[in-house]
Amino acid sequence: MDLNRIRRFTYSVNTVILLLVIGLAGFFYLCKATILLWFSIPTLLVYVIGYAIIAKDRLDIYVRLVYFWITLYMCLCTYCLGYKIGFHLYCMSMIPIIFYTEYMADKLGRKKINAFVVSGIIAICYLISTGYAGFKGPLYEVDNAIAGSFWAFNSVIVLAFLVFYSRLMLSLIGDYEKKLRQTAQVDKLTGLYNRHYMAGKLETSMSEGKPQFITMVDIDDFKKINDRYGHNAGDYVLVNVARIMREVCSESSVSRWGGEEFLILTYGSLEEGLPVIEKFRQRVESEDFIFGEQHIKVTVTAGAFAYTAGITADKWISAADDNLYKGKKSGKNKVVS
Repeated sequence: MDLNRIRRFTYSVNTVILLLVIGLAGFFYLCKATILLWFSIPTLLVYVIGYAIIAKDRLDIYVRLVYFWITLYMCLCTYCLGYKIGFHLYCMSMIPIIFYTEYMADKLGRKKINAFVVSGIIAICYLISTGYAGFKGPLYEVDNAIAGSFWAFNSVIVLAFLVFYSRLMLSLIGDYEKKLRQTAQVDKLTGLYNRHYMAGKLETSMSEGKPQFITMVDIDDFKKINDRYGHNAGDYVLVNVARIMREVCSESSVSRWGGEEFLILTYGSLEEGLPVIEKFRQRVESEDFIFGEQHIKVTVTAGAFAYTAGITADKWISAADDNLYKGKKSGKNKVVS
């Protein structure tokens, strides 16, 4: 979640709380809870000011202000109306939000709050306010039917917050795990699978026993390209060779094996699949690689080898590599099988 989305999300949360405060002010009026009715005025101002704080990108100040005010609001409502109304339940929804806020502050590089300390303070306020209300009784008496209805209302709001933020955290965890998997499996420069992923893929494919072959691909004279045009040009060539490989070998698993080497895993017989590898070689040869104002001539050499039962992954790769070496020695820019 980026900063703009967080800002929009915070605006929405602030609006929801503001509407709740307005609705509660009406409830306090009906209950003739004068103290709470007057306290609703600075509470409304807090959330109106909250819009300005969010707009200035001071989410850290906004979060601290809201936590303080909700805790104060909760304690005062519990003191005045008793715990049967259910205002003390809001602390239950605040605690997961606190940990979510700490997590997001860490991701955005912002000043964090100590979630354990803040949660402990809220828990203490909860115990004091409910304990006092239980021992002394509420300052304002509320009809039991109204109290029960409002307890149910507050419970639904709290449960909705808990469900929403739990789902949000699971979504964040899922996105983070997806990024971790991508980092572990995908080459950052080319966007192809990396060597780690392909090694595992080969082991899996070998156990399936299907007809298949691998192709080791190497960019010809890549060191000369780097030396003549620079390493940025070399990266440009790598990215575009990878792009062509994805386009032509779309039915295969393609990976950057290391440096300027690529490994392609193709299901089917070598005779059926080799024309696709040849098409890829021809596409690279005919491609106009333009970096800046420089036209770079790029070709590739490939060595293919079909899987045979009982062969190990290392020997399979070595056999494809041997064919690649034969292609290099016999003039480059060719496919050898």
